[in-house]
Amino acid sequence: MFDKAYRQRLEADLAQWEADGVIAPAAAVSIRNALPPLSPGINIAVVVAIVGGLLIAAAFLAFVAAHWTEIARLMRFAILLAGMAVAGGLGAWFAATGRTVLADLCASIGAIIFGAGIALVGQMYHLGEDFAGGMLLWSIGALAAAVLTGSRGALAVGLAAASVWTCMRSYDAPDVLHLPFPAVWLFAAALAFAWHSRIAAHLVAIAVVPWWIATSLRFEFDGAQPSFVLANGAALLFGAGLAIAAAPSPRALRLGSVLSIYGALSLAVAAFLEVTTVDDIVRFRTGSGAGQPLWAIVCGVAGVILALASAAITRRAGEVLAACAIGLVLLAAPMWPASLAGESWFAYAALLCAMLCLVVSGMLDDVRPRIVAGWLGIAGITWAVKGSLLRRSAFLAAAGIVAVVFATALNRMLPRAER
Repeated sequence: MFDKAYRQRLEADLAQWEADGVIAPAAAVSIRNALPPLSPGINIAVVVAIVGGLLIAAAFLAFVAAHWTEIARLMRFAILLAGMAVAGGLGAWFAATGRTVLADLCASIGAIIFGAGIALVGQMYHLGEDFAGGMLLWSIGALAAAVLTGSRGALAVGLAAASVWTCMRSYDAPDVLHLPFPAVWLFAAALAFAWHSRIAAHLVAIAVVPWWIATSLRFEFDGAQPSFVLANGAALLFGAGLAIAAAPSPRALRLGSVLSIYGALSLAVAAFLEVTTVDDIVRFRTGSGAGQPLWAIVCGVAGVILALASAAITRRAGEVLAACAIGLVLLAAPMWPASLAGESWFAYAALLCAMLCLVVSGMLDDVRPRIVAGWLGIAGITWAVKGSLLRRSAFLAAAGIVAVVFATALNRMLPRAER
């Protein structure tokens, strides 16, 4: 909250209030003194130092690669160990001198060199060709470095390696749900919560997307619809984020707000994919039901329940509409098989209503990413609606009339200050 933009806006407001006589000069001074100091951030010198360090590292790697076959095995391994030691030593020195960004960069480079060491050992000694196992080992090492150093870059390396690991495991065993990755992800989420870091929260939110994508593509049952599984995952992420943010803790608020933002964006993308892929790219087959497994449906329902629980705690109307948006996207899934003979206008209507609820929810709660997600969903669904031009025009006209009626009802229900 206390970032540079907020501090500048607050300073301007304090000056204006003091000039208008709203607050006394002593009160303005007290407010300024109560604010915590701004973090130093990244200046030009730090940026130039980062570029220089990356160039030196690239030169070192290029030199080693050019003479790789000429270097003995033990020397190769010693070079990698020396690289990790130098990166760790420089990181410790930068951390001791207060240069946290450079220290984080060194920890990240050390985690990357650790991954290179795993690949080298496997190549030199002809270990088993379990590439996914190597990615898991790399992820464990990078996450351990993140725990020890507090490096966001090492956390990013660990999550990236874990994402590759789970995608490979899902491909190798498509008939088994890969549950070890959620355990790794929860550990990373706990780190982001403990660090109270928005960057770490963004990394954790992004890392869960590959698992859901790989999981949605792994099923080989009749009528599989990946977009439905993705919608359930987005619902769980959105609802869980709202519920976490409702907890009385600044750490929970930061982590939950970021998760809910990615959940809203994922929900809009899933709604668009339902319109563009269901029974088109991925077709329903004879005898198919909802086109999604039971556990995924449970995840989606849990997302709705968590969103409603958050609304009950915070007493925010916007979160009630967020729960409605989640429920409408999930409700569209069972509507598709019932309309295989023609276009599923009811499913289109449910998805458009869901995106409209998402926009209004973001406006009521003053969450711009949620508003952007809703508008993107509305634009994508409107563009992707199938059918003849006459039926599409009639459907869009009816949707517009419903939106106007909804706007009129909101205008009567909301207080004047919130309109």
